[in-house]
Order: sequence, then C-alpha cells, then structure tokens
Amino acid sequence: MAKALAAAAVTGVTCGRREASLARVADEIRAAGGSIHTVAADVSHEADVRHVVEATLERFGAVHILVNNAGIGGWGELHSYDVGQWDKVMAVNLRGPFLMSRAVLPGMRDRREGHIINISSESGIEYYEGDSGYGLSKHSLNALGEYMQRENQSYNVRVNTICPGMVVTEMSQATPGLNHDRCLYPDDIADLVMWLLTRRANIKIGTPILIQTMLNPWENS
Repeated sequence: MAKALAAAAVTGVTCGRREASLARVADEIRAAGGSIHTVAADVSHEADVRHVVEATLERFGAVHILVNNAGIGGWGELHSYDVGQWDKVMAVNLRGPFLMSRAVLPGMRDRREGHIINISSESGIEYYEGDSGYGLSKHSLNALGEYMQRENQSYNVRVNTICPGMVVTEMSQATPGLNHDRCLYPDDIADLVMWLLTRRANIKIGTPILIQTMLNPWENS
C-alpha cells in the first residue's frame, strides 16, 4: 500500500516495529522514484503514536490520509485463550487503530477533509472456530470504523474498512494447507485502497468492504 501511494505521488510516512522492514520498503519506494519517511513505532503504545503523528506534522504539516494496517494473529478457543495473548491482539488490532485515528481526526475535522482506511479481515464478518481473539478484534474494528464514519462525515472526513480474505503475507505464507495460487496478494488490497481514495469527495462506500477470492484458498477443502 505504501508503494502504491508513493507511485501516485503521495508523500507520506510509514511506521512499524521492525526497522529493517521499514528500511527495505523505503529503499524500494525511493528506487522507483517515490518519497517516503519512516518512523519505528508500536501503534499499541500511546507514546509511540504521539511520536509518529508529531513527526509527521513537523515534516509535512498535516495528515490527509491514514491507513490503519498493523495487525497480529492469535488462534485459540475462548475457554482456553491465554489472557496475555488476548490483550496483545486487542492492543495491536483495535487499540492501535483507535489511537492513530484519535490522533489525526482533530486536524482532519478542523480542515474539513481527510480519509481513514482500516484494514480489517474476513474474520471480522464471519465466525471461525478457533479464531475468536483475532476475529473479535476485527469485528470490533469494523464497528470502530462505522462509529468514526458517522461521527465525522459532517466534517467531510471519510472512513472505509476493508475486510480481505486470505492474503499471502509474511504472517500467513507458511500456514499449512494454504494454496498461494488461490489467495489474495497485497497488490490486490493496495488497488482497492487506491480506488477508495480516488472517489469524489461526496461518495460514501458502505462498510465493511469484503474482498475475497472465488476459489477456496485451502488445498484440502
């Protein structure tokens, strides 16, 4: 998504916990002629979020687009779910988007323009056994996005939530039984993000937006 935005001449900031990954993406964007600034941060920590937003405002003056994409997995059934893992999943998948959005919304409301995109999951629409922690975090993220849309649309701020099916990423690519040829890829999500960002200002797309493959990505299904 950062590459797609940079290719469209959007100058921005990308953040994440791993500096090596940030540097790799930044190098690829700059090699293609784009511009990007990186900040190492954990969006589940309020101080880190404050640092990211302050660094962005200092460098660029305003935040026009926010993509909440940080997310971690966590399998387990509710009766035996580890409380520490539960807190970690909720902190990254729900608290993170809340903190980031809360930090940029006042400026968007003041300027009466802005666009927030939350990356949720098909697990935020369906109910899969053994996926309760992750699924609940994404169901809640969908609701968070709808609250943000309704509270801010009179200020000309748009909020969209995308729910992808199985996407081949570092987090999912080694999952047993996963047929990569039947999966989504990050470019598919980036294309949808760019489409949403380029609609006319008064266009509201209902949320959440489900994007999935027609063929079952599980080899043994």
